Amino acid sequence: MKALIRKSVLAVKPYIPGKPIEETKRQLGLKEVIKLASNENSWGPSPKAISAIKRSLSGVNRYPDAQGYYLKKRLAKFFGLSLENFVLGNGSDELIDVVIKTFMEADENIVTSQGTFLEYEIIAQVNDRKVKHAPLRYFKYDLGAMLKLVDKKTKLIFIANPNNPTGTYVTKDEVAQFINALPETVVVVFDEAYDAFIDVDDYPDSLSYLKKKKKIIILRTFSKAYGLAGLRLGYAIASAELVTYMERIRQPFNVNLLAQVAGLAALEDKDFLTKTRRLTLEGKDFIYQELSRMGVGYVLSVANFILVDVGRPGQEVFKSCLKFGVIVREMSQYGLANFIRVTIGTRKENQRFIRVLRKVLAVRT
Repeated sequence: MKALIRKSVLAVKPYIPGKPIEETKRQLGLKEVIKLASNENSWGPSPKAISAIKRSLSGVNRYPDAQGYYLKKRLAKFFGLSLENFVLGNGSDELIDVVIKTFMEADENIVTSQGTFLEYEIIAQVNDRKVKHAPLRYFKYDLGAMLKLVDKKTKLIFIANPNNPTGTYVTKDEVAQFINALPETVVVVFDEAYDAFIDVDDYPDSLSYLKKKKKIIILRTFSKAYGLAGLRLGYAIASAELVTYMERIRQPFNVNLLAQVAGLAALEDKDFLTKTRRLTLEGKDFIYQELSRMGVGYVLSVANFILVDVGRPGQEVFKSCLKFGVIVREMSQYGLANFIRVTIGTRKENQRFIRVLRKVLAVRT
């Protein structure tokens, strides 16, 4: 049977998603389970998005607007750009695939980092494209090391900023030096899925490079801060020229009707976004304090999750937490064997995570 399958597909190591709540309840016979594994919004979806979905349910017998005109129009107003600067996607994952298919020839390569979002590697492998990785430096992208990997065959550079799973970021000055040193033949993709949680002053303004006519693509999502992960809605921001070619690759009707109306409403729900951001930052500080009290190491994060050094195989800690009904993410697939990643949850969820982790690690306070 393997002889029928493309060699590049056989080489792919599938992405392992966070364990679902219902599956965990069923397998372990638990009545109450909390999931802090997939960086979702623990406070649910935008209420305005829910209302918009309910109003639109009777229209699901029709195909959605293939171009997503009204959502693009609202995004254009939100960012001070034009409709022609946006490509809508069934989550950022689809847009990564669209970008690779649009710009890469068979003999060209991608440059990114180790210890970053796995889909860059997986989608590149599926498309039979080569990826070169620079090592992380103090859990952070090393743009200098990445620059050394760029050659005449480099077409795309993927930068997750903030980085998943480490929660670190590259600064405004670091990005400026990096962009200025690149050849004109390279397209830089900034994956900014967690931009709404940024609480630092030196985070780069990627949109400014777009306005300076640089060859960049910015990926954003409604899955995290807006609480719409189950609807799979993302978008790319780029020059009108690049968008024109990406639209040739994008599948028609890729973003469903309910996702489009939910995205429109969520963009208007400023109160929900403000609340999500505030509670996330408060929860992050609480977990920092408790981990410090326990003597457990962690990486400072500007996202809605924390990479935690548990000092032993993370897979063991993951399984032990699971028995207590707490789903976290073990990091061996990212090359971080002694770490887990925990999403910032509600106060009750955060407190439960700390209690469980203390039991699992046998920490006395």
